[in-house]
Amino acid sequence: MFRQLLLSLVVIGAAAVAYVFFVPGASETLARFGITLPFGEPAEAATGPAGGAPGQQQAGSPGQRGPGGGGQGGGRGGNRTMVVVTAPVLLATINDKLTSIGEGAAAHSVTVVSPASGTLAELTVRPGDAVKAGAVIGRLDADAEQIAQERAKLAFDDAQTALDRTNELAKANNTTTVQVAAAQLAFNNARLELQNADLALAKRTISTPIAGTVGLFQVSAGNTVTSQSVVTTIEDTSHILVSFWVPERYASAISTGMPLTAAAVALPGQTIAGEVSAVDNRIDPASRTLKVEAAIPNDEGRLKPGMSFSVSMSFAGEQFPSVDPLAIQWSSAGSYLWKFVEGKVERVPVEIIQRNSDGVLVKAELTEGDQVVTQGVQQLTAGASVRLLDDPTGGAGGEGRKRPTEGNPS
Repeated sequence: MFRQLLLSLVVIGAAAVAYVFFVPGASETLARFGITLPFGEPAEAATGPAGGAPGQQQAGSPGQRGPGGGGQGGGRGGNRTMVVVTAPVLLATINDKLTSIGEGAAAHSVTVVSPASGTLAELTVRPGDAVKAGAVIGRLDADAEQIAQERAKLAFDDAQTALDRTNELAKANNTTTVQVAAAQLAFNNARLELQNADLALAKRTISTPIAGTVGLFQVSAGNTVTSQSVVTTIEDTSHILVSFWVPERYASAISTGMPLTAAAVALPGQTIAGEVSAVDNRIDPASRTLKVEAAIPNDEGRLKPGMSFSVSMSFAGEQFPSVDPLAIQWSSAGSYLWKFVEGKVERVPVEIIQRNSDGVLVKAELTEGDQVVTQGVQQLTAGASVRLLDDPTGGAGGEGRKRPTEGNPS
């Protein structure tokens, strides 16, 4: 037990000696606690610099203490000026541009079907031909319908002649009213039969209801078709309708007639100006998006239905201050930053709006050009005096450290 105690005392003593001789300022530290050592005191500290009084230090020397020792070498309780790095506040605009991918469709598109059953006798146009509204694109065999139409025409002519003769006799009072009514009824029935025959004959002709471009045929001449058989499609591509989806936050900002630009993936490097032609009346609850339709002119006919488009729109947007991410600090009350104003710092609470790669958008009492602290924020307090790292005089309005004249004691 005695040996262990002795060994512990030796280790403690060795550590104390090492502390005094190898730790700078150890003598002064012990002196502040009332411990004066007879050894280890530098000669300059005992006699004073340049023959000065003992304990007196030259101004600007390392380890300076007491009043006036500002800057990084200041003692405890001194008014120390912190060194910081600042960055300017910028203004950034968000929600001012929208880009979406959409799919194109023809302005008008009609799937042409056979109006009746029968054998397709001929096709009068070819795929890719431009046709006008009402143009004939094919015909069915119509021999039976042609005969029926001619028979109905003969019956109509005969009924017409009988009615005219009966009317002439009625004028001469040579016929009865009943005979006149019977002739009129026969004429009306013959007229209806002729109309029915004309309609049946007309259904043997396949025509297009709109103007446009003929697509590929689904049947060929000689095929038997029914009244629901698809013959081809007619696409009116005078302009292309592009359907795309936009986020919910843009719903109130989009209206018909708004300008936009579209770029077809199949035509890289080319943009086409268009406008919003229709806006849906509800938000999709699953994706929280709104469907919008845009009209894109296609005067040259290079755009095809089914193409994919990149649609871009511009909006007024919202402006917010943008600060360096290093300036944002956190506390129990929320996020804040330090604003540098005339050599001092002010604490400014902020609300983070959006984080970007080059800055953080915030809602705060900041204006463009304000300086915010990005480095040296750990020991700052409201109203503390600071100086900029690249400003040795202490910064705008800062106290700074004044370099004492050489040889002038503090």
